Formats: sequence, structure tokens, C-alpha cells
Amino acid sequence: MDKPFAITLDVQSSLGNHTGAWRTERPVYVDRWPPCNNACPAGENVQAWLYAAEDGSYETAWRRLAADNPFPAVMGRVCYHPCETACNRGQLDTAVGINSVERFLGDEAVRQGWQLPEPAPDTGKRVLVVGAGPSGLSAAYHLRRLGHAVEIRDAEGQAGGMMRYGIPTFRLPRDILDIEIARLLALGIDLKLDTRVTDLRTAMEGFDAVFLAVGAQLSHRAYIPAGQSARILDALDVLGQAAGGERPQLGHRVVVYGGGNTAMDAARTARRLGADEALVVYRRTRERMPANDIEVEEAVAEGVRMRWLSTIKHVDGGRLQVERMELDENGVPQPTGEVEDLDADTVVLALGQDVDHSLVDTLPGVQVEGGVVQVDARMMTGCPGVFAGGDMVPATRSVTVGIGHGKGAARTIDVWLRSAPPFAEPQREPAQFGDLNPWYFSDAPHAVRPRLEAVRRTSDFTEVVGGLDAATAVYEARRCLSCGNCFGCDNCYGVCPDNAVVKIDGAHGYGIDYDYCKGCGLCVSECPSGAITMEPEIT
Repeated sequence: MDKPFAITLDVQSSLGNHTGAWRTERPVYVDRWPPCNNACPAGENVQAWLYAAEDGSYETAWRRLAADNPFPAVMGRVCYHPCETACNRGQLDTAVGINSVERFLGDEAVRQGWQLPEPAPDTGKRVLVVGAGPSGLSAAYHLRRLGHAVEIRDAEGQAGGMMRYGIPTFRLPRDILDIEIARLLALGIDLKLDTRVTDLRTAMEGFDAVFLAVGAQLSHRAYIPAGQSARILDALDVLGQAAGGERPQLGHRVVVYGGGNTAMDAARTARRLGADEALVVYRRTRERMPANDIEVEEAVAEGVRMRWLSTIKHVDGGRLQVERMELDENGVPQPTGEVEDLDADTVVLALGQDVDHSLVDTLPGVQVEGGVVQVDARMMTGCPGVFAGGDMVPATRSVTVGIGHGKGAARTIDVWLRSAPPFAEPQREPAQFGDLNPWYFSDAPHAVRPRLEAVRRTSDFTEVVGGLDAATAVYEARRCLSCGNCFGCDNCYGVCPDNAVVKIDGAHGYGIDYDYCKGCGLCVSECPSGAITMEPEIT
């Protein structure tokens, strides 16, 4: 029996016919911007270090991570991981546990004693950093890596800022913080503690630039009518004392007034300090509460109660008066006149923080609006050579944002010191879920980090959330879809009917021989990560 014509063709005989002239479109390999990278306030190349972690190359992954963020073990504990909210995998099953892998890499670096690379050769330039919180330390790290001499001055007795004095130890053990700060300072950064800067003009003498990152450490004050026997404390004071090993006496019934993360931390801390009851009073609804969801969930699991749409009217002698609020047509809480008396030994105020901007009040050109310092796109104030970041400038206040500000400011300070062209990130098209081919990815729900049982949490300050083991960390890293970027799966190479996809060195590892590609688009439709696109044929 005669065989069909196609079967009689020799292997690779399709290369005998140049089909490229048939095309109206051609496939092109692209590098799209992953949504996790785009959502990271610290500016981490998340996809790159996840890719390295997939095969167990933990040190490589950690070094890629630490190139952008010197605090992986800290951030793996306290970051609210907006990268995971943006993760495309969340539309397939559940988002990749990026934050848990980051913590694993940070903890592995601590266990292995990995050190940061040596800085670049000295430039002869000196930069003063005011404030040893997340933003100041991040800026100092990146400036030192670029070869500049850096001196940090901080008013406190230890470095860390709100990482040390605002975040409870059950969320961030201090030995982890100490190790990552010490590793950073070992690059040759000069740290001067117990050194409050009050006269910035004098302090700037001998420095070529200044970065201000003093943080928001002044608590908001609210007028609450109170009797002489009322016990009203500040949340930052309570958290700072507890972080230092003290045990402030709060009594058995504690009311925390506020709705942010600091309020949740204060209420959870009160439970650990012996309070039988911890109640959070907030004047708006849960939907308007600024506290992160996980913070609220952890607080509720530990027995903290919430009272929405309520405000404190009066405090005295172990009693407080609470008025019920209701939302008007604009969503603004309004008093109703309905009041209720509650028992409370202590009221803890957690109504937000302000920045002490007196440091810049006398500097020419510096503008302060809404309690924060105004900066331009370079993070420079109106005074040449004076930059600012973190809580001092208009931005969402978090450790992650502060670290990102420090990195960004270091880059622009470096450009300013060198009189070099501005640094510009290459513009890349974002990788959307619709660009992917999810058929190739099997369901793989994310790993769950171990947590201390709720009944054990309130007895001491033991860390609540545990880390992943090596096997689970690799599993979690491998759940990454490599959105918008080739990861060498060979799909395009295998499915091309014209043998037009060829393997090459460098670039993406693949190229297209347009002499034979007829523009069918099969490689595009079968690319799992959306790393190929069709473009109009060049005429």
C-alpha cells in the first residue's frame, strides 16, 4: 500500500522550503514585567530569586534578593506581601507564597553565615544618613555598595527604628534583626547611636549629601475627657517597653483606641502582658479599618475583641463611656448620642503617628505640607543635596516601603554625587494572566506556614509564625509561573511545525529562523509563561 506523501519525506525535509514569505505576523520573544516585581515596594526582582530557589540554589537566590533588600529574614516576617496579592497564580489556584520563601532564604543565610559582597571602590564622597530605621539603613547599605562613605546618626540606643521599637518580638525576634543589621554594618558603615541631630546645617558640614529618614515616632494625640484616676497610655510607649523586655502594668481589662496595625500589635501585646480582656475600639467599619487583614485575623484568634463604629467619650476610674457611631451618606461616621459604659483598667491610644519635621524647618527651600516633607522625583527636598524618604515623605507607611525608599534614594544620590545621567528603569510590558497558558500548570495549593497554637500565644512572646523547611520552600518556589519570561521549557522548540525555533546561546536560549517560520502562532499559544508575542511582519 502506498504511504501518504508526508510520511515519505525525510527528517528535516521541511527545511527545504523557505516559507517565511507567507507570513503577515512574526513571533518575537519578549521580557514582560512580572506582577510580583511590579507590586513590591522594596523593588525586589522577585521572579529572579524565585527562579534560583527552584533548584535549591539558595545562596544564589539570597544574593539576588539581598542585592535589592538587605533584610530578607526581617521582611519574610513583617512584610504584608502585596506581591502575593498581585500574583497571577492567584487566578489559577492560590498565589505563590513569595513571602514565606523570602523568609526561608533569609533564615538560611543566618544559619549559613552568608555575608554581603564587598562594596565598590571608594568614590571619595561622604553621605550622612539621619535615622537608623528601615529606610535609613537601606539607603546606607546601597550607598556603601556604590562606594560612598556613609555615617548614620540615630537618637536611640540601638539601630532598627520601628523594626525594633514598634514591632513586637512575637512577630520579629530581635536576634534576627540584630544579625541582619550587623551584616549590613560590616560593609564599613559608621553608626553613631544616642546621637540626636537637632542642627542639620551644622551636621551637614563635611558631607556631600544627606538622607533624612527619622521615621514617624510622634503619636497622634486626641482630646478625651478623663478624670484624674484615668489610666491612658500611648501604644508606641507600650510596644517599646515590651520590646525592651519590660512588662508595663496594664491591668486585666485593656481597651485599645484605634484601627491600624499598631492598634492590633498593642492589643496582642496586652494579652501577653496578662490582660484577660483586650478590646479594640474603632470609629469606622471593618472595611475602613487600615489594619492589615492578617493582623486582624491573628488578633481575633488570640482573643482580642473588636468594637466597630464606636468612639470613646470619657474615661475615669476604671470605666469608660463609648458612643455608637453611624455612617452618613458619604461614609463618614457621625455620633448617634447612644452611649454605653465599659470596664477598663487601661486605655491605650493607637491613633497613628506623626513625623518630627523640626529638623528641616530652618533649611532653605524645604517645604512641609500635611506634616510630611515634600520631595521631587529624585527624593530630593527643595534644599540641594538634602534627600528624604520613609515616613518623612508622602507615602504608605510600612517597613517595606521604607526599604524601597532607601534603595531609590541611594540611586538618585549616587547620580547626583557623580553628576551622571539619571538612572532609568527599562520600560517593560506587564505580564497579565491572559498572556499565560495555564493548561500546562497543574493545581498546587500554596504551602501553609506553621503557626503557634492560639492557646499558647498569650502566655509569652514566642514567635507566632514559623518558617518553611527546605523541601516546602522549593515546592513553593516551583509554583511560580514565570509570568512573561522564558524559563526554558522547550515547548516552542517542540511544537513548531516548521522547525523554525532554534536553540542559541545567550538571550532567551531560543531564536526563530524567519526563513522558515510561516507565522502560524502555535509557539505563542503554547508558551506557558507568555514570553512570545506576535508582531506585524516587517515589510
